[in-house]
Amino acid sequence: KIEDPEYYVVAQTAPAVRISLGEEFDMPIGTKVTGKMVSAMRRLGFDKVFDTDFSADLTIMEEGNELIERISGGGKLPLITSCSPGWIKFCEHYYPDFLDNLSTCKSPHMMMGATVKSYFAEKMEIDPSKIFVVSVMPCTAKKFEAARPEMQVDGRRDVDAVITTRELAKMIKQAGVDFVNLEDSEFDNPLGESSGAGLIFAATGGVMEASLRTVYETLTGKELTSENIDFIDARGVKGIKEFSVKIGDLTINAAVVSGLANASTVLDSIRSGEKQYHFIEMMACPGGCVTGGGQPIQPAPVRNIIDLAAERAKAVYAADKELPIRKSHENPSIKRVYSEFFIKPGSHKAHKYLHTHYEERENYPEME
Repeated sequence: KIEDPEYYVVAQTAPAVRISLGEEFDMPIGTKVTGKMVSAMRRLGFDKVFDTDFSADLTIMEEGNELIERISGGGKLPLITSCSPGWIKFCEHYYPDFLDNLSTCKSPHMMMGATVKSYFAEKMEIDPSKIFVVSVMPCTAKKFEAARPEMQVDGRRDVDAVITTRELAKMIKQAGVDFVNLEDSEFDNPLGESSGAGLIFAATGGVMEASLRTVYETLTGKELTSENIDFIDARGVKGIKEFSVKIGDLTINAAVVSGLANASTVLDSIRSGEKQYHFIEMMACPGGCVTGGGQPIQPAPVRNIIDLAAERAKAVYAADKELPIRKSHENPSIKRVYSEFFIKPGSHKAHKYLHTHYEERENYPEME
């Protein structure tokens, strides 16, 4: 499609890709290569290169609103995040009694696809049926997610193709691009501006922390400063992290879970009545998206010495600290997309484009 002049081909890149892509070009683990990545994708011929961190901010606006509504309106709790398609499918097969607990938010890259084919298409006066959206993801399960029948609006798929970090590296190499020596470029606007909150989605605990930054300020009206913006309890590569956060008069019991065996442990404890939570972040991959199935593969001698999840996460949090905007609701482009198109979080229009549903699926047969 890149070569076809009839199509307007848009790429978007997940937060975890920019801190791991360099490994495919023998750069040190945890090197942030955002600018080189954008330059390389322009060389490959994409018409626009957008940042999935933008739609991670969009996800926080919708999911934060959903959490507040469920807590204040007596809705189904705990609210469980829906960004990880591996986790979602696992839930549909093995824990269908928790489907109503799942956030109805689409994952960030699906939200981006829906926004590109609606808001952006309208703004640029492009026929949305001529827009082809390619997601570059750290995750192989995103390929299945993009093909789900629920992930379309008005008969158009939100995302048309998904490639992994390794597949993007292969394309760059095949095109003969000297990646290491590329000059930096910026993402395209209006869907290229993002916050540190959107960036930290890459690591386990990032979605939780990003949500809490926005929910805290929304509920208390008080500003989080550089002294208290970091929700450290959500960080680290431990498979199950539990903590409570006091927000005004409200105490939110939270859990951050990565790895599906750990997901089972936590869900079983809720089923038995042993544990009660308000909000749970679930990621299928241990350590979160930074160790996704589409990420660069390091040889055993490296993996034996270096904790890849921890090293890549370190780069994510360092990049968050450097950004001028660290809260999703302060992203000017997010404010603009609501004022010009989605109206407000949780609106009818937002639900049409940015939310979805899930379905119970048959269990896989037990292994003999």
